[in-house]
Amino acid sequence: MKRDLHQYQGRNTRLSSHGTAIAGSSSSSSSLPAAACANKDKMMMVKEEEDGGNMDELLAVLGYKVRSSEMAEVALKLEQLETMMGNVQEDGLSHLATDTVHYNPSELYSWLDNMLSELNPSAVPASGSNGLNPILPSPEIDNSFFTGAGDSSAIGGFSASDYDLKAIPGNAIYRRSNQFAIDSSSSSNNNQNNKRLKSCSSPDSMVTSTSTAAQIGGVIGTTATTTTTSTATESTRAVILVDSQENGVRLVHALMACAEAIQSNNLTLAEALVKQIGLLAVSQAGAMRKVATYFAEALARRIYRLSPPQNQIDHSLSDTLQMHFYETCPYLKFAHFTANQAILEAFEGKKRVHVIDFSMNQGLQWPALMQALALREGGPPVFRLTGIGPPAADNSDHLHEVGCKLAQLAEAIHVEFEYRGFVANSLADLDASMLELRPSEIESVAVNSVFELHKLLGRPGGIEKVLGVVKQIKPVIFTVVEQESNHNGPVFVDRFTESLHYYSTLFDSLEGVPSSQDKVMSEVYLGKQICNLVACEGPDRVERHEMLSQWANRFGSSGFAPAHLGSNAFKQASMLLALFNGGEGYRVEENNGCLMLGWHTRPLITTSAWKLSTAH
Repeated sequence: MKRDLHQYQGRNTRLSSHGTAIAGSSSSSSSLPAAACANKDKMMMVKEEEDGGNMDELLAVLGYKVRSSEMAEVALKLEQLETMMGNVQEDGLSHLATDTVHYNPSELYSWLDNMLSELNPSAVPASGSNGLNPILPSPEIDNSFFTGAGDSSAIGGFSASDYDLKAIPGNAIYRRSNQFAIDSSSSSNNNQNNKRLKSCSSPDSMVTSTSTAAQIGGVIGTTATTTTTSTATESTRAVILVDSQENGVRLVHALMACAEAIQSNNLTLAEALVKQIGLLAVSQAGAMRKVATYFAEALARRIYRLSPPQNQIDHSLSDTLQMHFYETCPYLKFAHFTANQAILEAFEGKKRVHVIDFSMNQGLQWPALMQALALREGGPPVFRLTGIGPPAADNSDHLHEVGCKLAQLAEAIHVEFEYRGFVANSLADLDASMLELRPSEIESVAVNSVFELHKLLGRPGGIEKVLGVVKQIKPVIFTVVEQESNHNGPVFVDRFTESLHYYSTLFDSLEGVPSSQDKVMSEVYLGKQICNLVACEGPDRVERHEMLSQWANRFGSSGFAPAHLGSNAFKQASMLLALFNGGEGYRVEENNGCLMLGWHTRPLITTSAWKLSTAH
């Protein structure tokens, strides 16, 4: 769209120090009085504002008011401004070193005119007889232009025809002649940031940018520092530094705006936003960058309807990734340890015990329990284990292989051991008659589930059937470990917001782990969960985590009562955490007889134990 000619032809508009418009002399004659022209222009501007001002839709979502009709001209003037700043001598910019520059994205056109006229007055038509010099626009502070989320322009080497509003990465440094930097300062008590243009003429200069990733849920606080040193042999070039903390905030806003656009089925806007998210994520460091990248991928899959695979190969990969997650951080170890402690206490004095594991995987949970049983006073019981898991991708009997390894351990520690593996696509396919149960007088049974029950919530009647089977088993203890978050609500934006907080916290907790293959694979493990949670719907969406309170209501209505975990589990779990990062950041807390493990103030997983209610 081109600018209306009647607004600008033959006129030179300036802003006085009081913010009023002053029309300069015109080189062309007009039959209308000056007052009539001014009234006509005012009416046209009011009409334009009533029509929405032809604001760019993408930038409007991110909170910036930039007219679509001005973008090409704005970009052209930015290139002119960049050229002039490169040619002007140091003395020509000295007054900018102490003057605070204020700008409003909705007034870029007039701001650029004033900057160009100040640097090169001869290139701008005379302003009339008032004798006023061009000044900067209204002192309303809005620093979103140079730090833009989706509103970057032709600064930093983009071609003259590349005006598609690409974001300027927060840590990107573009060097030009006559160094000048945009330095940002922020205050926790003030939402406005002042920008200063500083000139740097020394050839041996150093410019340092310190950036802090935006905090999500109060848990992310990574810091990245970028330093650029130019030596005497290099030409002095301009430097543009953009605050990564501001970009981090814009990144979160863009993620939320994209989710809202998807929910309202505005896929065109969602597609534009997800591209901006990718650009903004580059400016971040550490956990923020990683989690934003995984969420961007998940949003893109949802937009383009590219659902992640749900097959045997994917199950096998998830199983392998979970092993890396087990080695990297304490979450799975905490889950296994606390569940084992509850089972061990429930088996006290029993001669024959049977554990039915709904989450067998690689059997990582059971060596520790077997060793504890071997050391039990009075000798170990006969230990029977039934492991249930999904089929292998290559149709191999991987559950049998796990059983063989456990049998070797049992033999070494002198524990009488029985094992049987069950392959099932879903726990809802199980029936109590398949498990070869023995009378409770002969054998005591415990049922264990770690991160499995939430996968049944997308299958109609699935969780009710499984809890019915557990009741038929009549276990002395039913241990359950689940994620402590609500990712199963009916509203997509609400699920997205909660998952963004939850996984940002998880990724942040991994930042203290030394870089290794286990750490990378752990991040991929969490990324797959994010992808399923955001990109999938219906039965394909299996990551349907719920809060402890929701599980408690469900178990209570199904005939179960809470079995409080003992104080020993709490103390020993706290000792376990000391092995990871010295325990710093991790926190164990007791909640109505259940144990929660969290990062700082946010609970992430919960272990609970249940028994059959005497009322049923």
